[in-house]
Amino acid sequence: MKSFNNFLLFFIVFSIIGCKKSIVNEMEINSNWTFKKEKDTVWRTAEVPGTVHTDLLSNNIIENPFYRLNEHDVQWVDKSNWIYQSTFPITKDLLTKEQIEMEFEGIDTYGKIYLNNKEILTTDNMFRRYKVDVKSILKEGDNTLKVVLESPITKGIEKYDAIDYQIEVSDNDLAEIGKVEGKKKVSVFSRKAGYHFGWDWGPRLVTSGIWRPVVLRSWDNFKIDDVFIRQQIAKDSASLSASVEINSHKEIENSIVEISVNDSIVTSKEFNLKPGQNKFTIPFSIRNPKLWWPNGMGEQYLYNIEVKARHKNHSDSKVNRVGLRTIELKREKDSIGSSFYFTVNGIPTFMKGANYIPQDIFLPRVKSSNYQHILNSAKDANMNMIRVWGGGVYENKEFYDLCDEMGLLVWQDFMFACAMYPGDDAYLESVKQEAIDNVKRLRNHTSIALWCGNNEVLSAWERWGWKQKVTKEQSEKAANTTWKSYTDIFHKVLPEVVEQYDSDRKYWASSPSSELGVPESHTDGDAHYWGVWWGKEPFSNYNVKIPRFMSEFGFQSFPELATVNKYTIPEDHDIFSEVMKSHQRSSIGNGTIKEYMLRHYKQPKDFESFLYVSHLLQAYGITTGIEAHRKNRYRCMGSLYWQINDCWPVASWSSIDYYGKWKALHYGVKKAFEKTIISFDDKESSDFVAIYIATDALKNFSGQLKVKLLNFDGTELNTWNKDIQVTANSSASYLLISKEDLKKYSNGFKDVFLSASFSTNNETNCSNEHFLNPFKELELPNPELSYDISENETEYIVSLQTKNLAIGVFASGNFDENFSDNYFNMLPNSEKTIRVKKGNISSIEAFKKELKVVSLVDSYNTEL
Repeated sequence: MKSFNNFLLFFIVFSIIGCKKSIVNEMEINSNWTFKKEKDTVWRTAEVPGTVHTDLLSNNIIENPFYRLNEHDVQWVDKSNWIYQSTFPITKDLLTKEQIEMEFEGIDTYGKIYLNNKEILTTDNMFRRYKVDVKSILKEGDNTLKVVLESPITKGIEKYDAIDYQIEVSDNDLAEIGKVEGKKKVSVFSRKAGYHFGWDWGPRLVTSGIWRPVVLRSWDNFKIDDVFIRQQIAKDSASLSASVEINSHKEIENSIVEISVNDSIVTSKEFNLKPGQNKFTIPFSIRNPKLWWPNGMGEQYLYNIEVKARHKNHSDSKVNRVGLRTIELKREKDSIGSSFYFTVNGIPTFMKGANYIPQDIFLPRVKSSNYQHILNSAKDANMNMIRVWGGGVYENKEFYDLCDEMGLLVWQDFMFACAMYPGDDAYLESVKQEAIDNVKRLRNHTSIALWCGNNEVLSAWERWGWKQKVTKEQSEKAANTTWKSYTDIFHKVLPEVVEQYDSDRKYWASSPSSELGVPESHTDGDAHYWGVWWGKEPFSNYNVKIPRFMSEFGFQSFPELATVNKYTIPEDHDIFSEVMKSHQRSSIGNGTIKEYMLRHYKQPKDFESFLYVSHLLQAYGITTGIEAHRKNRYRCMGSLYWQINDCWPVASWSSIDYYGKWKALHYGVKKAFEKTIISFDDKESSDFVAIYIATDALKNFSGQLKVKLLNFDGTELNTWNKDIQVTANSSASYLLISKEDLKKYSNGFKDVFLSASFSTNNETNCSNEHFLNPFKELELPNPELSYDISENETEYIVSLQTKNLAIGVFASGNFDENFSDNYFNMLPNSEKTIRVKKGNISSIEAFKKELKVVSLVDSYNTEL
């Protein structure tokens, strides 16, 4: 039935040819696919787009590699060659078209492609789109397309052995788990997603496949290949231009190119087309433009800009949705060093966000709903920037469309991370074409803010000891060759592509770095601070290690129990079991979580409690960092934590687990990234607790700051009130409280805390709590939590009440959906209502049975 429906669609689409008005016709070749291992005789059904692993799964040849230790049993897959084949029909009418091309939007990675038994293409770069003229090869009736995918491991070993020096690669290439000959780290030799070879949060599953669509495209006369919309914004007018590339089959005089904005023609030009590529630029303007703003700063208005080329009864058009805005990266000398911040529409903008990795190890499994969920979660958490990290992929169009719509600026890495790379001519040319392809594909997206050459490659060479290691263990010549490859890629090829194809945006060679070729510092450029976690430094160091722009920092947690149950059995429920260790790829992972946990919290009483407290710990650490960055915005103008999402179920730095469940961290960053926040500064070296307000509001505002010293049953011990005016787009300390004064009310601060709020017009604008001792030293009473449950058509509603202070209130169960709030503190004698969509729970009785509500006390008190 699927095959018949696809053929019917194919017939309808190409019946358009019978009309006089000719447009470019497209058909996706996505049915009738089969596959087999090269030397096998049995063909099995396949999905395209897809991967070998997912096809093996659907044919019950392998078991789910995410479950328990199954990943280790499928390492044979990447050592084999695989063949994919499909037949598709071609009509006689289609063959009359003057031009017919086939485009492969994504081949992973080494492919030899045959059409009707004739080789038409060889591929070696997962990130490129390949187009080939197939008119002379197609025939009426059934046509056969065959794709032979060669083993990326076999090809990698060939390239590894072909050079006379070794290229440094981080231990994220899990060659030992991959059972690679000689444990050779071959990931860098292929232009393929680095995370497929493993990472310190991901499995080793080196895929092959036709991972993006195969499209057959036909037309007469001419086709618009590309349109690039450039803009300059003035107060009352936006000056734009459309750089247009038209591919013409013949010489055509007096063709017309029209530009429409929101369906109204704004300009029209006449051109003569010559055979082949035609390039020209057409200026136009928009009066009184509506500006596009990042999330939280204003509307994300997008204009529909259509470029249409026509001649007599032939036409083609392309439409782009474009937001009008200016974005600049400011690099200016100052008393500290050099600034690193973005202005949007002329306004200095603090970037609040996270690093993003691919959402699945098997990329075609990522659905529209997954993109919607992760990016909506980013928007809901008050973010305005996402960094697309360099060890994954250049994402699908839908990802960037959603970022455009949601006001999420994109820091876009090129796909290089944590390794040195080859620099031979063929490799450099492949990188160049990859960069051209993706810059041209993405440059019309309003959300793209910055092109960045790589992730941590400069740091690895200069700061991780790689340069010294290569010089000592190999030779100075090998070190020079390695460094030349670096500069060729990141100081020449990539910046030249950006300058030629998207010169209005900045290029930054390496994250982190201070300047071109200069390693990171906290006085210039951007920084990745990993003293917390890798260096075992205390969370309080976030208040000291303040860079100009924090583009990475992070701390791990486990997923919640409902997620852990999806990849374990009860016998695995120990953080040091083989399964739990296998779903933890950091070399210091589970032990480091435990070490930090016991610095701040009491020993959890059981496995489930350990998972829960790991969430509180992660949220506490990272929000400490975010608040430190925002308090010090005179110095630091960006806070992007590592990482928002996962690519499989695992203990990691993510704030949202593989199944889309928000951890405590995501709820925490939602609050820490609010437009206006209160933050406490309680350095041991200071005699005062300072209360800061940081705001991204674009206008000054006034209100009342109120700080209370409370004990855990709500008794008010002292209050500090102050009427203040908050300066727009700033941070400052507005109140100092003497620690000596506080000591008058408590012996050791084990039974008191500070509660601060800021109100405007008698409405609370923001609030926060501060504990003067580690959580493990607090003498917390039973909060005496209670709750009532009700429902409406779409949600279950939980109304909570507490008598005493409740820390980290967590509502859980086997729910697919996230609660409106979770892992929150409740002040003594307070109430709070949270909601959750009904999702997989069909009745209120089932919800009541499944729901569990705990707070911090429950994690260690066995009597509750």
